[in-house]
Amino acid sequence: MTAPLLIAMPGNEQLASALTAELGYETGTLEMRQFPDGETYLRFLTNPEQRSVALVCTLDHPNDKVLSLLFAAATARELKASKVGLISPYLAYMRQDRRFKRGEAVTSREVASLLSAAFHWLVTVDPHLHRYGSLGEIYTIPTRVLHAAPLISQWIKANVANPLIIGPDSESEQWVAAVASDVGAPFSVLEKVRRGDRDVEITLKDLGAWMDRTPVLVDDIISSGRTMIEAVNLLRDPRRPPPICIAVHGLFADGSDAALEQAGARVVTSDSIPHRTNRIDIGAMLASAIGELAPVAVLSS
Repeated sequence: MTAPLLIAMPGNEQLASALTAELGYETGTLEMRQFPDGETYLRFLTNPEQRSVALVCTLDHPNDKVLSLLFAAATARELKASKVGLISPYLAYMRQDRRFKRGEAVTSREVASLLSAAFHWLVTVDPHLHRYGSLGEIYTIPTRVLHAAPLISQWIKANVANPLIIGPDSESEQWVAAVASDVGAPFSVLEKVRRGDRDVEITLKDLGAWMDRTPVLVDDIISSGRTMIEAVNLLRDPRRPPPICIAVHGLFADGSDAALEQAGARVVTSDSIPHRTNRIDIGAMLASAIGELAPVAVLSS
């Protein structure tokens, strides 16, 4: 049977190369460019006919990426690909999961509808499932959700001698407790009041018993970074080691990576979104899930 094609959308070449090596898939290529008016030109340079195709596209800055991704999926179908799957380590448009004010668009549902219509399956890492119990509530295709907490635990154990794990809010307590248990370290959580996208007030619980430990702030996403920046400022103490900020997904809006470093923190992320802070490799985890899902969702007719 012909091996599936793994094709990187622009900016995803490094992860796609690692996955191809892990899975034994064939690397496919696209030609993409923009016309002078900004419209997208897209051409498959590898014939997808009667091949299963997996597109790799992490969806940070989604408004710049989604349209060309949909063009690629639709074209693969038109060219008679047997199945078309999406590997999207960071899945955007999960925040707006309900109508908070009259007239608002529930964009998580709209994007789920678009992607479900374009693809046969989806693999992602730690999507922002706040009010949804699972992706299956809004996606109508087979999905596989992977969790990076074990990889974060491994990194902490290998790189931080005496950590104190700190979560961003009370809702993170179960997740942070699991990381702390795996690492063999104590944990605490911040008390947070959010008044807007960039207006966050936090307080720290008494951490006096752990002054000798390195604070390790762990979150799923660093976007504006306001919570972590405020926490780092509160944690600054000459008696305490400098803090480390870890996130699965580093979006770093408004230069928040530089702001965290200027505040005195070391910043570490997974490679779900390419960035200079990437230290945690999710490739093997993704490959394992794709290998399990693909024979059922991709290779079958």
